Amino acid sequence: MKKYLVIGNPIEHSLSPKLHNYWFKKYNIKNSFYEKKKIEEKDLPIIFDQIKKGELEGVNITLPFKKSVLSLLDFLEIPAKETQSVNTIFKKDGKVIGTNTDWAGFHDSLKKFYLPTLKNLDEKNIFILGAGGVSASIIYSLKKLGGNIFVTNRTKKNAEDLKKLFPNINIITWGKKPPKCDVVINTTSIGLNKNDKVDLDFNDYNKDELFYDLIYNPIETNFLKEARLRGNQTTNGKMMFLNQAAYAFYHWTGQLPEINNEVIRFLDLWLELEF
Repeated sequence: MKKYLVIGNPIEHSLSPKLHNYWFKKYNIKNSFYEKKKIEEKDLPIIFDQIKKGELEGVNITLPFKKSVLSLLDFLEIPAKETQSVNTIFKKDGKVIGTNTDWAGFHDSLKKFYLPTLKNLDEKNIFILGAGGVSASIIYSLKKLGGNIFVTNRTKKNAEDLKKLFPNINIITWGKKPPKCDVVINTTSIGLNKNDKVDLDFNDYNKDELFYDLIYNPIETNFLKEARLRGNQTTNGKMMFLNQAAYAFYHWTGQLPEINNEVIRFLDLWLELEF
């Protein structure tokens, strides 16, 4: 049995096992199973030992470990190296390799589903909340799509570290915001709990902005609910989640799943049950 894993803390919200096990069945990939595991940082060497021994075929990394795993890897593919963030691990020729499919997942979700309504993204102001591993992936993706990027984070040092990777971004003190933005993206974990609220007031913004929350479970965070009630366009991280997962699945199996209405309905069903 080939075993796959997603690790993080918290991890209860993750629907990765449902999705990947669905794809194993759909594409007739036998003797493969995917599950989730809540770990502490001290557990990471144990996970890597299991990968090296062949006890784990592949691993997905979610918050807060996307940077913590860097020193444990034998090799980083280019997106992981340039973002210093890893969400997918596999073994090849005896080496444990880290890559980043988050950037491609976000890129595809924005380009295929939302970019037509935004137009001329390179002329837009984009405000990112958070400076963790996934924030680097979003910025890396936006470099290819365009946009003037502003970043804020509760811990300013993390934002400053992000600027070392991407010198052209603008850092804003947490609690403040640009006078005008076209896209606002929440990359923080604020919203995983139903009572979480982003302590920023966007009432002075227009109704033309897109508010994008990378969280997909719950379906609508307070960040998105408040934006919707103001009349803004909103989206959660469902399509990014599906696309990044498809690329991870491809790294492990050589099969790139199709993101179609069937798999979207499948995920929606589980999200409704969770919600």
